[in-house]
Amino acid sequence: MGDHDAVERLFTMAWRAHTEYIQALELADFGDLLAGAALFARLERNAILQALSIDTASEVAQQRTLTSAVIESLAAKFSKRREEKHAEFRQVNKLAESLRNRVRRHVERAFSSLRDPVSFVGVPDIHLAEGGPDRGNSHWYKYDVIKSSEASGKFVNFDEAHYFVKSSIRVDRERLVFVTSFHHVGRELSGIMEITAFARLESFEASDDREVVAEDFFPTSMEPFVITWKTKESDICASFDRWLDASLAVAVKEFGDRL
Repeated sequence: MGDHDAVERLFTMAWRAHTEYIQALELADFGDLLAGAALFARLERNAILQALSIDTASEVAQQRTLTSAVIESLAAKFSKRREEKHAEFRQVNKLAESLRNRVRRHVERAFSSLRDPVSFVGVPDIHLAEGGPDRGNSHWYKYDVIKSSEASGKFVNFDEAHYFVKSSIRVDRERLVFVTSFHHVGRELSGIMEITAFARLESFEASDDREVVAEDFFPTSMEPFVITWKTKESDICASFDRWLDASLAVAVKEFGDRL
């Protein structure tokens, strides 16, 4: 609707109200007060609806009660407030994505530094991959993430975004798979994510074989690292690096004992 149409509509409504008012006064002169009472009741009703930000024309057209109109208005307001709060909570996902990059760089440097020490056993085969809704594989490792989170007793919320970094290094017949997971916790969206780390040691029949004949799963982080929608990376980068280094050290130690 253009500005001209809006002005014309308001003018028409005002003229009708004025006409009804004059007619009600004329009827009142002859002792008929019902028309005036009905007019003032409707004007008062419209004033209440406008104060509640309810579309008066729509409310009248749908023959709703004032209470139902108020309830619908409140429902819309609270729904909008909930959506805004959820959007604020999901800001933690941006931090998770940034820390995911940080994990990849850290693990890549560590695995590269393993090349010389393990070269007497074999040439290491190193692979790294990122996971998340932006990579189309956020459903990976759900069972392992739940298993690694059992110690904290928190409910892992896979209805929300899940990110991870998968890194693997294979030397001869042994392979280490190290995974760092970023996941929301709690049955309701709370803006809180936990970061856990776990590993798998896999053994193959021969150095050129692709079929795993034995594997061991174990968590490598004693406690999850917690971040929230209010956490700033600059405030936790040092402590997160220490947490990650300790988790990776456990995995590398177990892998080294297998070689």
